[in-house]
Amino acid sequence: MSSAAAHPHGVHFGRQDIQLAGMGVAVILAAVGVLAFVPGITTQYSQMQFLGPGSHAMFLGLFQVSMLLNLVSLAVGVGGWLMSHTTTGARAFLYGGGALYLAMSVYGLAVGPNSAANFLSVNILDAWTHMVLGILMMTAGWMFSPNQADR
Repeated sequence: MSSAAAHPHGVHFGRQDIQLAGMGVAVILAAVGVLAFVPGITTQYSQMQFLGPGSHAMFLGLFQVSMLLNLVSLAVGVGGWLMSHTTTGARAFLYGGGALYLAMSVYGLAVGPNSAANFLSVNILDAWTHMVLGILMMTAGWMFSPNQADR
């Protein structure tokens, strides 16, 4: 008989904590990727471009988005969901996805929102959010690693 209560080794419903963390992040990223294509949730939707700084669509009225950035979020979310079915895959997703979002943050801050090099269409709030997301993902990969529980 199984229980929904926490177990000493971080196993819930047959999944490790790291898998649940990976799946949770993946669902959020995929949802953002889909919702950013919905007019109303994304303001100035008619001004969305595939890529480049000329896309003036704003997810939740705050985050500049383009079709490419939405597709990246959706692809990372779906890939993360699939990878998180194993502990090794979940760890790789959290570390790799975290590194990707950190790189996107540094790139976004380096090129600036109005630069022609801003092909993902990120504004300053996007860049800082990507940085926080990257740090949180990598921290979760480290904190929920089954090897950390043994130490």
